[in-house]
Amino acid sequence: MRPKVRRREEAPHFIIRIRGDPLHDGSEHLTALRDKVIHRGRGEGRAMRIDCDVVVVGGGPAGAHTAMAVARFSRQNLRVVLIDRNERSEFGKKTRRGWTCGDAVSRKSLEFVMENLGIRYERPEIEHEVDGVLVISPDHATKVLFDGEGYLLNRKLWPQKQLQYLEKLGVEVVFGVDVRTLLSEDNRIVGVKGTSKSGEPVEVRAKVVVDASGSASVLRANLPIESYVEREIDKENDMEATGRYILEFDRVVEDETWFDPRYCIIHLDQFLAPGGYCWTFPKGENKVNIGLGVQKTALDRRNAAHGLKDNLASLIDQYVRTNRAIVNPREPEGYQDQGNTYSTWQVPVRRQNDCMVANGYVVVGDAAWMPRPIDAGGLGPSLYGSVILGRNIVRAVEEDDVSQDGLWGYNVDYVRMYGYQMAGFEVFRRYLQTLPNDDISFGMKYFLSEDDIESIKRREHPRFPLLTNFLRVLLDAELRRRVRERPKLARSLAYVADKSRRLIRHYLNYPERSSEFPRWRAQLLRELREANEKLGIT
Repeated sequence: MRPKVRRREEAPHFIIRIRGDPLHDGSEHLTALRDKVIHRGRGEGRAMRIDCDVVVVGGGPAGAHTAMAVARFSRQNLRVVLIDRNERSEFGKKTRRGWTCGDAVSRKSLEFVMENLGIRYERPEIEHEVDGVLVISPDHATKVLFDGEGYLLNRKLWPQKQLQYLEKLGVEVVFGVDVRTLLSEDNRIVGVKGTSKSGEPVEVRAKVVVDASGSASVLRANLPIESYVEREIDKENDMEATGRYILEFDRVVEDETWFDPRYCIIHLDQFLAPGGYCWTFPKGENKVNIGLGVQKTALDRRNAAHGLKDNLASLIDQYVRTNRAIVNPREPEGYQDQGNTYSTWQVPVRRQNDCMVANGYVVVGDAAWMPRPIDAGGLGPSLYGSVILGRNIVRAVEEDDVSQDGLWGYNVDYVRMYGYQMAGFEVFRRYLQTLPNDDISFGMKYFLSEDDIESIKRREHPRFPLLTNFLRVLLDAELRRRVRERPKLARSLAYVADKSRRLIRHYLNYPERSSEFPRWRAQLLRELREANEKLGIT
């Protein structure tokens, strides 16, 4: 069933966009580059050299919008270079198999970036509109609506629209270059080195390097200077293996718990998606982004318990077959989906990197582990982070202080606007991953209040007032009976709600100066260790 992916062979050269000039490739019209780019010739073993104010590595949504933000907020007075490893026609492609994503983004997040950057997204890059997200319990007895209106994007077409805005804002885009190395001097990052597809060395010197190269960033992992930036993530517990199809199908069976063109649907099911969830996101009346994510350790436990040998690919296929609303599934035939109908990828599902800045270096998007821990949604955090980062970079460059302290405002602003809830969601996610299906169904049916549902709609942590309000439990005989049925579940959910409040308070006191960070982080780690011990999470 899985589509065969054909990869078009590209010419072995890189393409450069020069501000205000037509498109040039690296093999012709080199005189047009003049003092903007120093190119020392092909096949001579000498590096192409670019000097700029800001270099962004990675052409995904986080990298592209950060580059736009720096250009816009500096009124195009800073020279911004964006490097993408893909060719122009495949700008922003995430993996060899496509522009992999669940494709969903909230209206609020997209409007935030459009209003701040003076840009506009519409059809065809916006493919479908939805009224919200429905979470379905494992027994299909309970539905919870969270989040507001949103969009399903066409991730193949959306980057081309971003590219138009980048060029309009004067950002110079270098295509087909793989950046693997950070350049450093005197404990500060001063640029990057990479290689074009034809093997030519490329060097870009900049005041600030923006790492938007994804969750597996080799730049972050090999950061060659002293800093508070965490290099590596816990791959066993804080990464999800995910995969999806984009399919058309026949609408024969109408069952809104399996497909509804008005809503993105999330199915919680620890057997089909151990440690994660399944999703059916509508891209039209008979078109869908359908897939799931799993945690490796949870999948290993599930397979061992049932004597199975399932992997991510087999589970995705099982989910498609299980979804009774998806009849006669098939690959779309249009250009907008060609080469993008099946893919797998890794998603970080922890709080954002506790520190996202170093001397001359910043991380954003998946490279900063920004996807929300509770649902692995990465587009919204990346869009907010891009705008916040762009403002802080411009201020730091204009004040001639791109040190860790000069860039520190990015940490503070992101935490206060968006990131303050993520550690609480991390604890909640890790606890949910330990629960069997019947506990999840029971908790959703009996322990979620209307207040909790309203909190979830606002992407806030549920407070479980039914369990944390002693008087309410005392006076409600039915609730007392349900608590007695699942006392451990009730106690743990109440504890998670209280821990979330404590973590939010801690994050709202994120240090405004880097000198205070070690003490703040030590307290954070104590809080997280306590939660893991209390909840029996290893």
